[in-house]
Amino acid sequence: MTLTDDAPDDQYARPAGERLPDPVPTFVQESAPVWSSAAPGPTAPGGSAVPPPRTMPRDFSIAITPGTGQPKPQDGRRQPMRGYEEQYTDIVDYCVRVTDRIWEDQDVGYIYDTYAPGVRLHDDRGWKFGVEGVVEGTIATLNAFPDSRHYADDVIWAGDEDQGFVTSHRAINVGHQTGPWRYAPTPTHKPVRIWVIANCVSRENLFYEEWVLYNTAARLLQLGIDVPQAAREYAASYPLTLDDHQQSEIDRLLAGRHPRRYELPEGDSFDVEHSVRALFHDLYNRRDFSAVDRAYAQNVRWHGTSNREGRGRSVVKGMARNLLATFPDLGLTVDEVYWMGNDQEGYSVSVRWSAAGTHRGLGLYGAPTGRRVFLWGISQFYVQGGRIVEDWSLFNEFDVLAQVLAGPAAPVRL
Repeated sequence: MTLTDDAPDDQYARPAGERLPDPVPTFVQESAPVWSSAAPGPTAPGGSAVPPPRTMPRDFSIAITPGTGQPKPQDGRRQPMRGYEEQYTDIVDYCVRVTDRIWEDQDVGYIYDTYAPGVRLHDDRGWKFGVEGVVEGTIATLNAFPDSRHYADDVIWAGDEDQGFVTSHRAINVGHQTGPWRYAPTPTHKPVRIWVIANCVSRENLFYEEWVLYNTAARLLQLGIDVPQAAREYAASYPLTLDDHQQSEIDRLLAGRHPRRYELPEGDSFDVEHSVRALFHDLYNRRDFSAVDRAYAQNVRWHGTSNREGRGRSVVKGMARNLLATFPDLGLTVDEVYWMGNDQEGYSVSVRWSAAGTHRGLGLYGAPTGRRVFLWGISQFYVQGGRIVEDWSLFNEFDVLAQVLAGPAAPVRL
């Protein structure tokens, strides 16, 4: 992708001191892992705060077969996977079949074999630690939706057996609420169809870290539940105290200067990580909505939080405008990027990001409350011919509502 295809060549010509530096290229990273493969026991891969270098797959030989929900068939191992059960042929097979065994077969105890005892789980609300929380949450959901089916839509992956593997697993979840659930103690018997994303870090048959977005507001809407009221009750039952990271000022304005435009890469070749970071920075930190025209295909298919759907660049711009109107001081940071593919076949890209802002404007969530809010999300981009042709993006919208609507209204600063 060349982000300046539609712009004059000199549009971004600025002195080096007024531009953000280009990130270190990571297509095939030569850096050594942050831990030694010779370390005793199943040492956890590097944490998500500072993701270690990853090797990106250059093709789609290890991938989901489109429309099947299953990995491409293969007899025997197709990649080195030290420590993983022999039944798994590759990391995509592992990711999908572990999920199927837990959710489809309802072998919940298999979690103990595939999740580290101190697994770090980050969901809508924030960090949780320990495998028992994963087990309890799974049983509670299966009890409420016992006929739940989980269809793998795609798995984007990177890494290797030394670095650890990262996977971004998007799935379609369907079922009926025939059991009691925290938001609907009396079963509604209504059908639910949502999509979810889970980004995981694994090594030697164990998941050590998981970032998961359940698309909670979409599920509530389909069950006929008043989402704002559910968010208020959730906030009252589980009060949130933002930590230092969530309250921190994201570097959007530096030393009182105007937000800098992202620096162009050298040469004409497509740089996945640079393109993604430039898009998020220019769109959300610099408020440059024309970044969408440079990065997206004209007829892009867009899938958003709470089952929003649309086609075309105007839909992508509209969601960005809504977020920035709702949180006028919002600043965003891209936390992790990895991908698979090449210039000829295209790229599948996973992006995890976080943002902070204050509910000071009219946009998505009604009258301003003046409350500080932390957002985080996962986006999956599909790139063909240097432009994003499909975008699947979730963020913690239900928890954002809970943060906005919690307690008595705060004074509004305009």
